[in-house]
Amino acid sequence: MDSENDSNLANLQKLPYVTILFIAANVIIWLILELMGDTQDSLFMIEHGAAYQPFIFDNGEYYRLFTSMFLHFGADHLMNNMLVLGVTGFRLENMLGSVRFAVLYLGSGLCSSLFSLYEKLGSTDLSVTAGASGAVFGVVGGLLAWVLCNRGKAGGLTAKGLLGMAALSLYFGFTSSGVDNWGHIGGLIGGFSLGCIYGIASKIRNH
Repeated sequence: MDSENDSNLANLQKLPYVTILFIAANVIIWLILELMGDTQDSLFMIEHGAAYQPFIFDNGEYYRLFTSMFLHFGADHLMNNMLVLGVTGFRLENMLGSVRFAVLYLGSGLCSSLFSLYEKLGSTDLSVTAGASGAVFGVVGGLLAWVLCNRGKAGGLTAKGLLGMAALSLYFGFTSSGVDNWGHIGGLIGGFSLGCIYGIASKIRNH
């Protein structure tokens, strides 16, 4: 009986609470905004925290670098990001732990926003950007770094498979319109960098 309880406790400890929380937050925020208006309307999204270069630079509304990662343009945009987050986030959170995973996810999202903003410096492109894809790319980057540091697999995902996933996603982004490719690259770099730091620190501790 005790061994059964210990097994149940171990399974509870492995439940990816933070990934579930991020997915729930994104879905709930989208539902609320959809009830209030049209999440595919750029002006409506700007009013509710989407990233918009003039407001960030001219008005100092830097909070948009953070809030924009929890907003989505329509149901398809939301579901695509949440599906990938569920598949990759569950694996990475169980490897890193909830706190480190949360730092990687939010850090990647912020890095994504900064790359996207930098790309627009001096540009006449005043597009509105939002979405969790930069943070999700960061999770893929974190998984890739962890696999490379440990020379193994991440829940059945290999380094080759993760590289292929990232490359294919970037390819579709660059060959499609209305995609924030710099944000994706920024998120991938941010997640990979933090994943390397975590991976190296883990190897040092184990030795």
